[in-house]
Amino acid sequence: MKSFIFPVLVVFIVLFAMLFPEFLVSWGSFETSLLIIPLLQLIMFGVGTEMSLKDFLGVVKMPKGVLIGMVCQFTIMPFLGFSLAKFFSFPSEIAAGLILVGASPSGLASNVMSYLSKANLALSVTMTAFATALAPIMTPFLMSWLGGSYVPVDFFAMMWSIFQIVIIPVVLGLIFNHFMRGKLSWLDQILPVVSMGGIILIIGIITANGRDSLLDIGLLLIFACFLHNSLGYLLGYGSAKAFGLDEKSARTVAFEVGMQNSGLASGIAVQMGKIGTLGLAPAVFGPLMNFTGSLLASYWRKKSIASQ
Repeated sequence: MKSFIFPVLVVFIVLFAMLFPEFLVSWGSFETSLLIIPLLQLIMFGVGTEMSLKDFLGVVKMPKGVLIGMVCQFTIMPFLGFSLAKFFSFPSEIAAGLILVGASPSGLASNVMSYLSKANLALSVTMTAFATALAPIMTPFLMSWLGGSYVPVDFFAMMWSIFQIVIIPVVLGLIFNHFMRGKLSWLDQILPVVSMGGIILIIGIITANGRDSLLDIGLLLIFACFLHNSLGYLLGYGSAKAFGLDEKSARTVAFEVGMQNSGLASGIAVQMGKIGTLGLAPAVFGPLMNFTGSLLASYWRKKSIASQ
């Protein structure tokens, strides 16, 4: 039953935000959107505490898998986002949000799904770490190239945003993990709960702020995000197989490509002052990818590697 708690709470907060947006847009004179960046930084700090420098050095042990994964990560999803935005003719800032999701790196959720599906967990963690390290360069570059016609993109401002939201908190988490791992067991237990609560609140705030836009194009955006996510799995897996990776590694690449760090994309939308438009695709994509990822992981877990 525990596995259903998160999606149930996500559905609840989305429904609440759509019905009573005033409770999540502001609390008195305080704009709740100001909470998003600190919450994301706390979540990324938690991610850092679950990693070590070995995760970043893992590229030396499996260079082929990491190289193929990085090429797929930063080509398939950005171009899928761009193509879907064009195909559905979304308003400029909604379209840019879809591209922003595609231009973001993979997140911790992909590691969980790789573990559940009996994929190559070491490769998954290494790819996530490497993609995160590349994000300050690759995400602004891809957004400038593919999304610049939809919204103005300041390359260096976006790079600094990513450093603030992801790199600095992760580095602090790594340092904390190195010196304090196992010494504060209560913190190890509470950080995942805080992270889950933070993600749910962020989804609620973005949904409330973008309620009017969601009412106009909600179903179409959900369908576009579903295609983006599903085609990411399919093309990631197919590309990995085509380049000669084994079944476990191909499953890993599928998750790393199809599951993006939608929290980072939400944070960038906040920094750009477009939470109610640019932030909608990340808000839809995040819960959706966790649902589809869980289904795919469950299917692969039951499907023997030897039978591939």
